[in-house]
Amino acid sequence: MAQTTLHVCLTCRREGVDPAAPRPGAVLHEALAQAGAPEGVCIVGVECLSACSNGCAVALSAPGKWTYVYGRLDPETHVAAILDGATRYAGTADGVVPWRERPEVFRKQCLARIPPFPSDATQEAAE
Repeated sequence: MAQTTLHVCLTCRREGVDPAAPRPGAVLHEALAQAGAPEGVCIVGVECLSACSNGCAVALSAPGKWTYVYGRLDPETHVAAILDGATRYAGTADGVVPWRERPEVFRKQCLARIPPFPSDATQEAAE
């Protein structure tokens, strides 16, 4: 099965957060890294997911799977749910975890669902 990547925005900082304080996105990344990546999941910090007005954001992606972007995440309360969601995503063939099986935070705080990048076979069939 393809490696799943949990992208964590390091630069996330909602408006009104003290600019001198550590960025909540970096705090979330550190908390996820300390908790440990689930089997088949790699946690990677990224500079920006362009979800700035939505506080902390993460994205789940893997080759041939739908990509999901989640926002309004709390580095103190959502770590376990994020890792649970990543585990469930990694266990799917297409990245689509049935709605009722998603952690609640993933049900309510999805910012985007992006289709899989077309494979060479799909591209050839389209031509």
